[in-house]
Amino acid sequence: MPNRGFDAGMPGAAQRNVGGAGRWPPGAAGASANADGAVSAPVPTDLPRADKSSRRRNACTVRFKEAVRVATLWRMQISVAKEHAALERRVGLVPESVGRLVKAGHTVKVERDAGLAAGFTNEQYEKAGATIAGDFASTVAGATVTCKVQPVTQDEASALPSGTALVSYWAPAGEARSLATLTGSGVKLLALERVPRITRAQSMDVLSSQATVSGYKAVLLGAEHLPKLLPMLSTAAGTLAPAKVFVVGAGVAGLQAIATARRLGALVSGFDVRPAAAEQILSLGATLMKLDVSAVSAVGEGGYAKAQTSDQEAATQAAIAAHVRDMDLVITTAAIPGRRAPVLVTDEALKGMKPGSVIVDLACETGGNAVGTKPGETVHVHGVTIIGPLNLPSTAAFHASQMYSRNVLTFLNHVIKDGALVIDEADEITGPMLVKA
Repeated sequence: MPNRGFDAGMPGAAQRNVGGAGRWPPGAAGASANADGAVSAPVPTDLPRADKSSRRRNACTVRFKEAVRVATLWRMQISVAKEHAALERRVGLVPESVGRLVKAGHTVKVERDAGLAAGFTNEQYEKAGATIAGDFASTVAGATVTCKVQPVTQDEASALPSGTALVSYWAPAGEARSLATLTGSGVKLLALERVPRITRAQSMDVLSSQATVSGYKAVLLGAEHLPKLLPMLSTAAGTLAPAKVFVVGAGVAGLQAIATARRLGALVSGFDVRPAAAEQILSLGATLMKLDVSAVSAVGEGGYAKAQTSDQEAATQAAIAAHVRDMDLVITTAAIPGRRAPVLVTDEALKGMKPGSVIVDLACETGGNAVGTKPGETVHVHGVTIIGPLNLPSTAAFHASQMYSRNVLTFLNHVIKDGALVIDEADEITGPMLVKA
């Protein structure tokens, strides 16, 4: 009776010696290993046919149970911790992803109510095959890898088992003290915001998946504060002109903002310092801000934007100042990896904007694209409302968690090989993600 479904991927020694010293039961004369590496008990030739069949059935039953027991020893535990950071409602893995991991032979332990704020109940996790744990310490006990959204705190870092792995965001909220604790206990920290921008890693890119939510929610947030309706409306009281929306930055968030504003009926224009982005802006039905992009082009490694020269920055600021005079809603998304966000909407530009205009600055956490932006606050400057939203993906926690979870699952499938977690620093995806003190 082959047992490939239970011992596949185990070390050869374990396959050849499931019951002991190469025999089943241990010490039984005549025991042998079959082609699958499982040990077969000898069946005497002088027994009646019924006794021979019974002996074979008993031997197969024992082999089956022992194979399951040994296979269980080789299961990897994946732990999902509850988020406690302010404004965070997402969860590292949703029940759908948990079910896939369980089907693959792993055990999953989820902290109680970890997914509740995102719309996923403990019962859903249990139905997917997970075990519910009472607190963080019991959740991560025995874990091979722990999945989170936000960086661990100092206390959480201390509770993680030595020699394990942690998969989560790290920048910009990760603390040096927590990183030192992780390093000291041999915990491998894999920062999801460091997933490289290559084709193989697209399905692991949490920055892109979560930026989709940010771009969508930014338009809704701006519309809420705008004293106008976005679409053109023809009513018995007359025709209402559509609002004008300007999106700065045509990355994932910017393009989603353009698409959302267009669906809501606004007149939309966009701008990006990368010439290749112009085609994407136009493809969504938006127009381009008037500026010779080739003169202010700033494209860095991997296709990301890089810092402009002082002359380029001045030219960009002047063009934006002229353009926003007629805008009702401005959404800024421009960012430079590892650096402060560029200031694109100056004080002079704010003075020229119409009273009641709104700016939603998605770059507020890295300094902001508009002068006067304050992270987590809504301020009024020269009659313009400037909103600095924090963690917009968490405001749509259900779908944000679904996408984040699929990113994490894809990454786990990349680093799990033959039932074991393999962290290869030379790997083109894993290597850049490793964070060291």
